This record gives sequence, C-alpha cells and structure tokens, in this order.
Amino acid sequence: MDERIAADPSMRPLAGADREALTACVTVDEHATVTGWNTGAEQLLGYSAAQTVGRSAADLLAEPIPAQDLRSLAELPRRHGKLSVRHRDGRRLEIKVLAHHRTQETGAREWFLVSALAAQQPHPSDDALVSWSFAQAPSCALALYDTSLLVRRVNEGTEQIMGLTEDDVRGLHLDEIWDSPDADQLAQGLVRVLETGEPQYREHFLRAPGERREHAWSTVLSPLRDRAGELRGVCHTARDITEQYWARERLQLIAEAGRRIGTTLDVMRTAQELADVVVPELADFVSVDLLTSLDDLHEPPPADVLAAGHLVLRRVAHQSVAPGIPEAVVGLGDVDGYPEGSAPVESLRSGRASRHEMTDAAIAEWIARDPARMSRVCGLGGHSVMTVPLTARGTTLGVAVFIRYRHPETFQQDDLVLAEELVARAAICIDNALRYTRERGTAVTLQRSLLPQRLPEQAAVEVASRYIPAGGHAGVGGDWFDVIPLSGARVALVVGDVVGHGIHASATMGRLRTAVRTLADIDLPPDELLTHLDDLVARLSTEQESAQPADGYPEPGGEVGATCLYAVYDPISRRCSLARAGHPRPVVVSPEATAELVDLPAGPLLGLGGLPFEAAEIDLPEGSLLALYTDGLIESRERDIGDGLHRLRHLLTRPAPSLDALCDTVLADLLPQRPADDVALLLARTRALDASQVATWEIPSDPSAVAQTRKDALAQVEAWGLEDAAFVTELVVSELVTNAIRHGQPPIQLRLIHDRTLICEVSDASNTAPHLRRARTYDEGGRGLLLVAQLTQHWGTRQSTQGKTIWAEQTFEPAPPGHF
Repeated sequence: MDERIAADPSMRPLAGADREALTACVTVDEHATVTGWNTGAEQLLGYSAAQTVGRSAADLLAEPIPAQDLRSLAELPRRHGKLSVRHRDGRRLEIKVLAHHRTQETGAREWFLVSALAAQQPHPSDDALVSWSFAQAPSCALALYDTSLLVRRVNEGTEQIMGLTEDDVRGLHLDEIWDSPDADQLAQGLVRVLETGEPQYREHFLRAPGERREHAWSTVLSPLRDRAGELRGVCHTARDITEQYWARERLQLIAEAGRRIGTTLDVMRTAQELADVVVPELADFVSVDLLTSLDDLHEPPPADVLAAGHLVLRRVAHQSVAPGIPEAVVGLGDVDGYPEGSAPVESLRSGRASRHEMTDAAIAEWIARDPARMSRVCGLGGHSVMTVPLTARGTTLGVAVFIRYRHPETFQQDDLVLAEELVARAAICIDNALRYTRERGTAVTLQRSLLPQRLPEQAAVEVASRYIPAGGHAGVGGDWFDVIPLSGARVALVVGDVVGHGIHASATMGRLRTAVRTLADIDLPPDELLTHLDDLVARLSTEQESAQPADGYPEPGGEVGATCLYAVYDPISRRCSLARAGHPRPVVVSPEATAELVDLPAGPLLGLGGLPFEAAEIDLPEGSLLALYTDGLIESRERDIGDGLHRLRHLLTRPAPSLDALCDTVLADLLPQRPADDVALLLARTRALDASQVATWEIPSDPSAVAQTRKDALAQVEAWGLEDAAFVTELVVSELVTNAIRHGQPPIQLRLIHDRTLICEVSDASNTAPHLRRARTYDEGGRGLLLVAQLTQHWGTRQSTQGKTIWAEQTFEPAPPGHF
C-alpha cells in the first residue's frame, strides 16, 4: 500500500460495514412509513432500526412539511436540501438530505434518502487528489496557461502528445512548442478566451512526434477565474476522438455514396460515380473494370468466365488525385487483362476483398507479371493496394482496385470494410443498369422488328417516318405506325400507341399492328376496322387478367389499352376517310402552307367497348401534307398539349427539301434530348392519279355486252402501251364482268387503273361476294375465279354502301423512259 495512504486512514479503501457507517440511508414508502434504516442513520439520530422501521417518518421531523410541498414532492424524481429532524435525545438537527423518488422491482414507489455523516468541509488530502487527477487524467490531455498564455502545467497525456516533459515546456507559448497551422489556430483560440472570457470549442488535427497518422482532437479552452471572478488563466482540455472522427467520416462517405452512386441507369456513369466518391477520401487512385462477357447484353455470361488463366476486363471508370490520371495504363472503354495470380484475379475468383502493401509477396509477383501497370504505380510511390470484387445477386461483374501513394497511411482493415460497402452499393447499381440496358435493348430490338423495316412502294402518297424510343427510365413503349397499300391504288396510314412501356407494351403493339394489317386486307372502312380492333383489345385485356404464368410471376400491367388513328386515302377521288380511337387529331397542311387540325370525332380508347366509332371524310388536293403522330411528340413536362400542337402546326408549314428533312426538323424542335415518352411520326404528301390513268365503263346487265367490254378494255390497255398484259386482261375482264352480269345486280361498272400495276375492278350492287373454290372434273363452273387468281398477282373483294367490288392486280416491267 502507498505510504501516503497508510499514513492517512481517511484515504484507505473502506469495507462494506465501514462504508455504511459514513452515510445515513433511509427508505420511506408512499404512505410516509419508514421501511429501511441503516447504521449510519442510527448514528445520526440515535434510533435503532427496530425503533424506526414501520413508524411514520413524520415522527422524526422537528417540524411538519407543508402540505403544498408534499404535493409537489410526489411529482419530483429527486429533491435535495436541508431537513429539520429531532435526535433521540431531543436535539434539533439541520441535515443535508438527497432524496431519490424511485420504483421498486414490485412496481411500488418509494423515497430513498441519504445524508453524509463525514465532515463536509474540505479535507487536507483534497488538494493532493486534485493534483493527482490533473496529472494522471487518463482520457484527456490537460494544460494550464497564465494570462500571458505561458504554459504553467501539463499532465501526462499532454507530455505524451508533445514528446516533452512539463519542465521542458513550462514558460513557453503554444506556438513556440508546436509549429503547425493547427497549433497557430489553437493559440488564437487561447487569445480569444482571454479577450472574451468565453470558452472556445474546436476540433484539431495534430500528428504526435514519431507517428505517421494524424489524430483528431476535440478541444475545450476554458477561462479560469478566482473567487472574485478575476480571469487568471486558461485551461486547455483535449480528447482524442480519432476513432470517432473516422467512424463519422466513414458513415458520411457511405451516405454520400448512397446519394451520388446510381443516379442513372448508365453502366459507365454509375462506375464513374463510385470512382469519384472514393477519391481522394479513401484512395489516391481507383479503377473499375468489368468482365468483357457482360458486353453481350443478349446472352448471359458463360459459366467458365472465371476459369483459370489470364482474365480480360473492360475499363469502365477510373479516377485519381493527380491531373490527367497518370496511374492509368488503360483508357476508358478499352480492354486489358490481369495476369494469372494477380491480386485482382484472385479477388474475382475467390469473391473476397484483399488488402496488401507493396512489399507483400503477392504484390511482388503481380509486378513481375504485369510490369507496365505496376511500374507506373510504384514510380508514383504507391505503398498499399486493395482489390474488391463487384458482385451483385450472386453474379460477379468485375473488380475495383484502390491504390494509395500520397496518403501517408497504408490501407487498414477499416478501410477495406468501407471499400467493400461502397463497392457493394455500386455493384447493385451497375447490375441494375446492366439489367435495364439488357431489357431496354431487347425491347428496342423487338419494337424495331415489329415496326416497318421499310415503307412499301405505292403511288398514292410520298411518306417519311420516324420512331424515337423513350430516353428516360420509362423505356421503350408501344407506339407504332404503318403504311398499308390497299386495292384500287389506295393507301392506309396508321398510327397507334399502346399504354405502358417495356417488352409487354412492344409485344402488344406487334399484335395490334398485325391485326390492323389483317383487317385492312379485307378493305374495312376506318370506323368498322376500329370496332374490330376494339374487340381484340378487350379480349387481350381479359386474357391478361386471367392468365396464370407457369413461372409463378404475374404478367406486368393489368388491362391493355391503346389509341389508334386509321386513315384511307384514294388518289383517284382525292378523298381521305379517317377515324380515331382516343388518338390525337392529325394535322393537314394545304398546298398553300396552311396547317389545320382535322375535325374528327375523338372516339373511345381501344378496349373500353360498347361505344361506336365515327369516320369523317375530307378532300385532300394533290400536294397536301397529312401528319400523323403520337402524344409523346406534343406533350411533355415542359409544355402542355395546346402549346405542342401550335408549335407542330408552325413547323409543318416550314419549307423543307424533303419529308425526311421535315421529320428531322420537327423532332429536333419539339423533343428534348432524352424524351420521357416514345414518339412515332408519319408524314404523307398526297399524290393524285391523272384522269388518263383511269378508264371507266358502265356495263349493261346483258351477257352480250361482255364481248364489247373485252374489246374496250383491250383497246385501253394497248393505248397505255401494255400489250404484254393484254391477254391476261382480256381473260380477267371477261370472267369478272360475266360473273357480275350472271350473279350480281345492276348497275355494273368496269374500271381499269394504270399505276405501278394494272388494276381491273368490276363493281355491282349486290353484297354477295364470290369465293374461290376448286372445280371438280365434271363441274360446268367454278374455274374462272381460280384462273383469275393464278394469272394475277393479287385479287380480292371489298364491300361498299352501294354493293361490292371485285378486283385483280397485275404487275409488269416498267416502261422505258418516255414510252408512257
């Protein structure tokens, strides 16, 4: 035992009984009944425990406590102050009491009262305790300065930080002891304490002699005053908070990574965001490389991608504290490899992060196998490296390499844990970007494969089209367009939009486009075609809702919805018939450059069912421009539909060298760089067939008229210079006119149209259409229509309000220039 403690009994440690004798302790329940009484209480008041326990505490008071004070005591968790009590011998005592209002294990409330029996005046040993506490304070560094800011005292903690003893620094100023910017700021803080008399709170970074790592210190500069309040000096208290500081910095870096990494669904940008976050806070150089097997977005990586041998990776991001990134030997987007046995390869194969110093054997072997890369890093003074694999959802994507050369400290285990956390976050974002890119690429491929690869040859209109997929997170949608040649030199123009985005919307669009082509092939008028299409969409919605996928995953979306605009233009009559189902109205630009919206009934969305569609007919002079589009062209977050339509009409009236150039002008002006919705645009400039290209005859309902009709048709074909088509034309006219006279109803009309093809049309007032059949050996009829089908390239029937029309089309080699 210390000699000072042995000489002073008051400083010896106390046993339990001795400790109890120094403090009076009493417990009182909520009914003011004494429930506990210790030896110290017996010494203080002279009553034994047997004499007090169970009695009312009020019997021990020299004077009662006012009722108001008692009520207020019930709400307090603790009370302290003086209490007047009566000693057993009758003396009145004023004692200091600290009372705690507490809850027992049983849940009952009680008061616990304590009062010190030892003398409460300062003890001679107190000064020694104060001196020892100052010198030996284990958790902080202490220093005392006088009003001249000269050091008077320092404790052992401060001596260890400075590497100097108290005798070495006494009488010196702080900036004379420590030469650093932080020490200068601390000295300025001491001056402000003397000037203002207010404490100062600061955080400083200082490196102790012999240490490579700076420490973070939380310092408090407090004024010291005498009893008269006169400022006599300054106390400097410093606590090492390095671990807390770096933990806070790591948490802040993780939070920053959560905010900055993954802002887009672009793979390279996401990887670059990781690199930008960790430099220079964690590393002086970082590179992110992905497996080249991920380049093929349509095929999963092969199972043996990490097989033994040299691994080839693609550099997707890097960053450095030095301008120009001198550490990099691979450019962004370039392919390079890591040799077998190198730290990145081992991390990729094992799936575990690693931390090395440049002196490690593993790094030495890497340098030997890859001198170009490592010599550059070592030439900059690199001293430590970390490799962290990028893994997400059980798939290895690549590896990130962290290097330090300016940072004085080598990577520690905490740094490796932090790097793993940051890379794991980035890997999830990169995997999301890869999945999105893969799905969007598949959807775009599907979408473009379902759209017309090239527009068909036809003479009714000159056309140009554009399809722009959405540039945002929404992905590819269900917008489509089509140009469908019809009988009689007519053409159908279609634009539609399926609700939703992604592969499901693209697949639905393909089904609708196929349905429209099928319905157009039977020459339905626009309103009837939309009615049939509406039934199809309703059936698709029903199938969608009742479908039970085999893989257990529900199909995306609930109901199928779509809009559509269908127009049929006849270059002979120069009339256009249109109908729409919830689609934006088309724009017509006259040859005089006046743009107007077509007055066309809206019609319900496809799939609603039960509501009719209405068609409208308009005259389109030759050279008119008809613009069909989807709502993504005119509607955006920046403008409303009205403004979009106004700008579209203005743009369509601008002179342009071609329709393709006009398409580009419209899209460039109306669309942002990354449109939020996909866009389909179809421009059609009308043409007209000259009267000399059409010949029409009214045919009497008499079989004898067939011969004259054949002669008239042959004469017209020869006048057009189509002698090679004369024979087939004679047979076709004879068969179709004969069938109309025999099975149809007057009036009967024959029309020949000379366009890119030769079209023969026979119309009558009957709605009964013929059908193709194979005649048996002894049948007298049934061979004529089969003969027509075999001799011509196309034939068909279309209904009208006046009856029907049977048509047949022949193709032929174009005539030499100037012949026609």
